[in-house]
Amino acid sequence: MKITGIIRTVHDAPECVAASVAADNLSEMVTRATTHEGTGVVETTITGTKIRSIIASMDDYLSNLTVAEELCKQSSDKGSEH
Repeated sequence: MKITGIIRTVHDAPECVAASVAADNLSEMVTRATTHEGTGVVETTITGTKIRSIIASMDDYLSNLTVAEELCKQSSDKGSEH
């Protein structure tokens, strides 16, 4: 059985966040910056056959997403200081 999960999160700099987290994606993960209802979002689709693997991948992804959001925010803040 194939299982698919989609995580969609809102960000001020979705392109930056998507590029940051996509570098760590496993082969069954696809990440992209897009818009949803007019808001910038990062959307990641995770596909697999074992629920435990998908949950572990989602957990790792959410940790990476937190770091990416902070780094992109800091980068944006530094850019606005100049």
